[in-house]
Amino acid sequence: MIIDINRISALLLNNEQPSNAIVEIILDKALKLKGLTLEDVAMLLNVRAPLREAILKTAGEVKQAVFGRRIVLFAPLYLSNECVNNCLYCGFRIENREAARKTLSVEEAVREAKTLEAKGYKRLLLVAAENPSKSNIDYILKVVEAIYRETDIRILHLNAAPMPVDDLKRLKVAGIGVLQVFQETYHPETYAMMHPSGRKKDYSYRLSAMDRAIDAGFDDLGIGALLGLYDWRFEVLATIAHARYLKERYGIWPHTISVPRLRPASGSLLKETPYPVSDEEFKLIVAIYRLAVPTAGVVVSTREGADLRREVLAVGASQISAGSKTEPGGYEADGEHYEAAQFATDDHRTLDEVIEDVAALGYMPSLCTSCYRAGRTGSDFHDMASSGNIKDYCSANAALTLKEYSIDAAGDSKEACEEAIERELGEIADEKLKAGATERLLRIEAGERDIYY
Repeated sequence: MIIDINRISALLLNNEQPSNAIVEIILDKALKLKGLTLEDVAMLLNVRAPLREAILKTAGEVKQAVFGRRIVLFAPLYLSNECVNNCLYCGFRIENREAARKTLSVEEAVREAKTLEAKGYKRLLLVAAENPSKSNIDYILKVVEAIYRETDIRILHLNAAPMPVDDLKRLKVAGIGVLQVFQETYHPETYAMMHPSGRKKDYSYRLSAMDRAIDAGFDDLGIGALLGLYDWRFEVLATIAHARYLKERYGIWPHTISVPRLRPASGSLLKETPYPVSDEEFKLIVAIYRLAVPTAGVVVSTREGADLRREVLAVGASQISAGSKTEPGGYEADGEHYEAAQFATDDHRTLDEVIEDVAALGYMPSLCTSCYRAGRTGSDFHDMASSGNIKDYCSANAALTLKEYSIDAAGDSKEACEEAIERELGEIADEKLKAGATERLLRIEAGERDIYY
C-alpha cells in the first residue's frame, strides 16, 4: 500500500496541541537530519502560535545545515496545453472552449529554450499536457534531444503524465534529470470529483507513477500536492507518507517536494478555493516538509507573490522558479497570455530581478546542474546531504554558475552577484575546495564555461 488513507485520517482525529516539551523533542530530532515520522508531523500540524515560530526557525536551521544559503533557480518551459483531461481547476482542461490551444513544434521548443538560455538559465523544467496524439513520448524525446543538441541548457527535468516503464526508460536515456508527477490531491474522493473524465481519472495509476519511474532507472523524483483542493493537513501527511514509502521500499527519498497552491485559471470550474490555505499555513507547510524530508528540494513557484517567496526562503524553501510563463510559447512571445495559460502567476519579476533580490537577502543564487551530471543522485545525494557533505559542493558550484551569469547575462544584479560570490567563498569550510573554486573563478573570467565539482 502506497498511502494508508485510514492511518492518515486517524492521525488527524487528534487536534490537541502538543506540549512545548513534545515539540522540542520533535524539533531536536529534526535537527539530526534524519527526517520525521507521520506521528511527529501530525503533532506539528496542531501547533499554534507562538510555538509555530520554533518550527519555522528550526526548518531554517535544517535547510542551512543541509544546503547552506544556496537557492536554486530554474524556469518551466511549457510544451503543450492541448489536453485530454478535464481537471476542474486547470486552464488546460479539455472542456475549456475559451482556451487558446497550442503544441510547440520541436523548432519552437528550441527557440523557447534559446530565449531562456540568453537570459541566463541553465536548467529547465519541461511541462507537457496529457495528449497521446500531440505530446506523446516520441514528441517529448525529440524536444529533449533537440534542446540538448542545439542549446547550452545543461539539464532538463520533466513534468508530464504518468507513463509506462518502457517510455520512462527512453526518457532516462535521453537525459531527463528529475521526473515530476504530482498527485494533485491524495484524498481519493476529492481526486474523483476533481478529475471527472480523461486518462488522469485513474487515481491508482497516477499514484504508482513513481514506482514505474524507479523501475525505469530514475532515482531523482519529484512529488507534490496542489494545496487548496482538500484539507491541507491531510495533503501534507499524505505527501510525507508517499515520501517515506519511496524510501522504505526503494531506498530513495524524493529529490523534490513542490508546494503549489491553487491559483485562478482561465476556464477553470473552481471559482473559489475549496479549502483555502493562508500564508501562515503555507509557511508552516514549507517548514514541515523541510523538517520531515530534510534533503529534498522544497520548491516554491511563481504562483506565490514576491513577499511570501522571500519569507519562505528563511523557513526551508531551497528551489524557486523565476520569470515563469505557464503557456506554450510564452517566453518568445513575452507578456502573459492568460487564455493560453495553465494558471495565473503572482510573481512577475525577471530572473535578473529575482537573483538580485535573493542575493541582497543574504542567500546564494544558484544555477548549478552539477549533481545530475556528476552522478550525485538518488540515495548517494541523500547520504551526502544528510551528513552535511553536500553543502560545500553547493557553495562552490553556486559561485561558479553565478560568476558565469554575472559575466554573460546579468543586468542590474551584477554588483549583487559579485558580492554574493565573495561572501559564499568565505563560507566554504573545506580550504582545498575553496582554493579550487577560487582558481576556477579565474578560469571563468578568462572565458572558460561549465566548470563544476
